[in-house]
Amino acid sequence: MLEDEFGDILRKAKRGTGISDAQIAKATGLAVADLTAWTGGKATPTDDQARAIATVLRLDPAKLADSAAVRWHPNVPLPHDVRHHPHDPHPSNGYIFFLEDGRTAALIDPAGLPATLMKAIDEGPYRLRYILITHKHADHCDATADVAKAFPEAQIVMHKADVNAIGSFASKALPIVDGDELPFGPNAGIRMLHTPGHTDGSSCFLFRSTVFTGDTLFAGSVGGAFGDRSTYGDILNSVRTKLFALDDAAVVMPGHGPPSTIGEEKAHNPFF
Repeated sequence: MLEDEFGDILRKAKRGTGISDAQIAKATGLAVADLTAWTGGKATPTDDQARAIATVLRLDPAKLADSAAVRWHPNVPLPHDVRHHPHDPHPSNGYIFFLEDGRTAALIDPAGLPATLMKAIDEGPYRLRYILITHKHADHCDATADVAKAFPEAQIVMHKADVNAIGSFASKALPIVDGDELPFGPNAGIRMLHTPGHTDGSSCFLFRSTVFTGDTLFAGSVGGAFGDRSTYGDILNSVRTKLFALDDAAVVMPGHGPPSTIGEEKAHNPFF
């Protein structure tokens, strides 16, 4: 199941552009009541209606029509060097990725029940080299203290604009420098990408041909814009200039929803 349905996409695009149902109705001739129902997931527009809405909201008409009709879902397997775990009670994704030795690993977004995270790490068993945090929201970092205390040798990595969310561990975090690489094994590195928009410090991490996108890019959608300084335009620009610059085969591991690829997102994401 995708993270965002048609109504979620409408809501994000309307909020991001500042365009209201009344303005869409005036431009398209559609009824405000219908727009409200579609945004709330209580009805589904026709292809022509979805295309008309997309034109006003600066979305891709064909891709938005596909979203309304639920014609696309990615079918991308988990990379062999990545493990997924839930962030219960949060609805977000957690990941561990590792080197060929099967032990040296990095954790993406320490959140949710600490026991779940410890179990995921123990299953390796993995030796944590990094604790990588995509952004400041609780469903992505509220277990940082527990993991950091259990693995004091692991380096926390987080953008300085969001780092206060992890409290006293902020002073121990390595700040993200956009485009720089973290050393990780003899033949691998982790590229840090600052992708503001969802939050000011939102960041992604590229490991070989897998990019962990947090709440910047989902399968078929993007995160909402909740930055103090960054904007809806920034999140779209972050995806276009940094994530879409990656190879089309790169696997997208998002903070919510199923995996995708950069090529699939270029072809199917209505925001682009």
